[in-house]
Amino acid sequence: MPSLDSDARQLRLLIDGVADHAIYLLDPEGYLRSWNTGGERIKGYTAEEVIGTHFSRFYTPEDAANGAPARGLRIAREEGRFTAEGWRVRKDGSRFHASVVIDPILEGGELIGYAKVTRDTTERFQHEERLGVARDALLQSQKLEAIGKLTLGLAHDFNNLLNIVINSLELVEHYTLEPKAKRHLQGAMRAAERGALLTRQLLTFGKGHALIAERHAVGRIIGEAMDTLRRACRAGVTLEAHLAEDLPEIDVDREHLEAALLNLVSNSRDAMPGGGHIAITASLRDCAPPHATDQPASRFVCIEVSDDGEGIATEDLVRVFEPFFTTKDIGKGSGLGLSQVFGFARQSGGFAELKSAPGAGTTVSVCLPVSRESE
Repeated sequence: MPSLDSDARQLRLLIDGVADHAIYLLDPEGYLRSWNTGGERIKGYTAEEVIGTHFSRFYTPEDAANGAPARGLRIAREEGRFTAEGWRVRKDGSRFHASVVIDPILEGGELIGYAKVTRDTTERFQHEERLGVARDALLQSQKLEAIGKLTLGLAHDFNNLLNIVINSLELVEHYTLEPKAKRHLQGAMRAAERGALLTRQLLTFGKGHALIAERHAVGRIIGEAMDTLRRACRAGVTLEAHLAEDLPEIDVDREHLEAALLNLVSNSRDAMPGGGHIAITASLRDCAPPHATDQPASRFVCIEVSDDGEGIATEDLVRVFEPFFTTKDIGKGSGLGLSQVFGFARQSGGFAELKSAPGAGTTVSVCLPVSRESE
């Protein structure tokens, strides 16, 4: 009958019994002298394949080239322990995230090797990454919600004042016959109407503009708007639509959707002063909104407007949907186009996303929910 009386046997059984940690010994130069079942399970190598080889084989090529294996041994030797987290490579070439500890083994004050313990932390690392993304999305959503509330109050007051100005100008124009005065009045009226348009965009962002949602086929709306959208493009800018077949109908305010598409196409046009290509696509997507990743996935019709223009700087991406924020030169944009798109999508029960990188173009997605009756 097997016995546990031997200390060496007890230690061997103990180390082999730890299946979720790779535990092994290295000589002073970093060559493997032992291997356990945890190492085989995590990294895919048998003892025969790795004993006698250098432990740098487990590192990514870039870390190995940067001297990470030797640096870990040096720190362990000089400081008494080395701990780190990073990516490692399995036998099949796949990468996993690992927590690593290296301890020096001394005998009579002389270094005779190292004890190395590796734990697979990929699942924890990915979970923390998802939590970080969700946390950032929630904070961004809360910030935009707060800006929306402030914007809503200001826009309402400003809209009321503009209505008084416009009504007064119409009355004055009615009683004024002098041509020069009429021209000045008409200029003032155009400026007031421009201000009214801006307040409507602010009201849309702040969810203060009532939407009239009706059942529509997105493909039909886009198809009928293409002539208008093409006229918004300058010479040298091409526009095409690629729409998935059999898209379900959705409940949407057609006028606001068309305005959102015009805003996005105009932004893409302005991002390509030397010409380029704009593509509009529509497809079904099953997902949770980025501001509510803990919710179960729902079905959305997602309309994407993509261009191959200048792209947007990484540090500006978190602000692109804020009212009055713009990457355009002064005087070339109000900064309300994307905020109107964002507000429209949220008020419609969906969401808007923007993906971009400098020199790699921009894609804006407007995702609108599919009603249960259409599923």
